[in-house]
Amino acid sequence: MWFYLVISVALFFLIRWFLERQTVENLKEKYVFITGCDSGFGNQLARQLDMQGLRILAGCFTQKGAEELERVTSDRLKTIIIDVTSTESVAKATEWVKGHVGNKGLWGLVNNAGVVHPAAPNEWLTKNDFVKVLDVNLVGLIDVTLHMLPLVKKAKGRVVNVASILGRLAFYGGGYCPSKYGVEAFSDCLRRELRPFGVKIAIIEPGYFRTGMTEVQRNLNQLEQIWTNAAQETKDSYGQTFFDDSIGMKNLYFSEQLLDVRALGGAQLPIEERHFWGGAGLSPWLSGSSRMRIMEMEQPVSSIAESLYPVISTTVIGGVGI
Repeated sequence: MWFYLVISVALFFLIRWFLERQTVENLKEKYVFITGCDSGFGNQLARQLDMQGLRILAGCFTQKGAEELERVTSDRLKTIIIDVTSTESVAKATEWVKGHVGNKGLWGLVNNAGVVHPAAPNEWLTKNDFVKVLDVNLVGLIDVTLHMLPLVKKAKGRVVNVASILGRLAFYGGGYCPSKYGVEAFSDCLRRELRPFGVKIAIIEPGYFRTGMTEVQRNLNQLEQIWTNAAQETKDSYGQTFFDDSIGMKNLYFSEQLLDVRALGGAQLPIEERHFWGGAGLSPWLSGSSRMRIMEMEQPVSSIAESLYPVISTTVIGGVGI
């Protein structure tokens, strides 16, 4: 009995080892559209994939960001200005992408655009503070996905949604955590719906990395501004000591925990698309129907890139404390 069990396990890992080394053919002919390419993960990903020969269609929020990205990349990379909160802008970008990909369809859609502010204890905020974040991180992501899906289905490609570890464990108030929980739910539904069409869905759940979104002084200034604008009754309820402690804790946390996104390196290209999360970073690849738990940490930019390479994939969800 033990002999057959050992043989079965060994055969399983041998087959898995072989499959994990299979990658998609003709990657250099594949088109990938990425949102949020002005800075951070989106910018790094666009540059990395461009260096590897893929045809990158980069969505930037500002003209300055688009021009800077074009300056440091090849002629293959094309940019467009897109505001994911505007359906008109998203529709225009979709037509632009359609014109580039033609009958090939869109191999990869990476929904990376996101904002974090305003972020503070919920009682300090207003409904509009929540809406501002949700419009970009969740509703905008959904709008872009729905517009681009016909092109992705044509290519039997992949959708990669950048969520967060805060889509699993809420850490602070504001719209960011709810928006990332929403991204998780939307992606999971989409995974099941599009599986019959050969479309794979991946969720990337980064930890805290040194991007513009997590710049220490900017976060502290935002928190102080929110406190200043809060109703006097709210400030009287919490007290100055609570605010001072919040500033101190946030400063300590961000200063000690952040890693530099520019230091992110390449990782081995796996066949699986997994959910991984951890304090420093994570490594997800997703899209099948089976689920298992595993603890591992990789780097987000490489993880996003690797979601576009594999031929076969299964869903693996994991992380510290789950």
